[in-house]
Amino acid sequence: MLATAALGAVGVAAGAAGAAQAVAFGNGSSSDSSGIAIANNEAFALSNAHDRTSFQDSFTVHQYGEVFAASVRNDATAESVACSPNAPCRSVALSFQIITMAGSDIHLNAVNLSNATNQHCAGCQTVAGAYQFVVDTPGAFKLSTADEAKLAAIHRQLDALGTGSLPIDQVQARADALAVQVAAILKSAAATAPQTATGMRPMNVPAGGGATVTVHRDFQQH
Repeated sequence: MLATAALGAVGVAAGAAGAAQAVAFGNGSSSDSSGIAIANNEAFALSNAHDRTSFQDSFTVHQYGEVFAASVRNDATAESVACSPNAPCRSVALSFQIITMAGSDIHLNAVNLSNATNQHCAGCQTVAGAYQFVVDTPGAFKLSTADEAKLAAIHRQLDALGTGSLPIDQVQARADALAVQVAAILKSAAATAPQTATGMRPMNVPAGGGATVTVHRDFQQH
């Protein structure tokens, strides 16, 4: 199940506070200036009578240090236009956005949207799935090389959905399963983050508190 999970956090911060460290796969933009983080990602797929099958995915990791405000947006848009029932279109857009940030009382504006549209396209299959993962820890940390490799492997599996011929409902189920794997990796990684900006954990703070992984999912199918 995709849900919000409260996590423990103990470890040593990697990288300077406030510094942006991004590992990016797919399309998108990222910036971190004066403690304000901004991230935008989009996957867009368009099918029509001339190109009846389209697939696009975006899988991006934005790693920020300590911030006091963040504006993050993730969009998946799929359109099928003017295909006939005898030769229907298939359009799939999937966008995975991962954000890590640290701080207390962060002003967060998180938008996660999908839009699947059929225009004069009887019998067409159109799917858009947006998955947004926000990791919030008291002290800054960086994903390990091993965790980055695991996420890259998931990205390759997401890519593979575009080369196969799975039914649309199975594409959705597979994307959901990959999202559960991403959440598990992030949950484990966040458990290594420090409890404070200095990396020290107060005596009265247990190892099981302080960090959260929040998953937003928006899926549309026509």
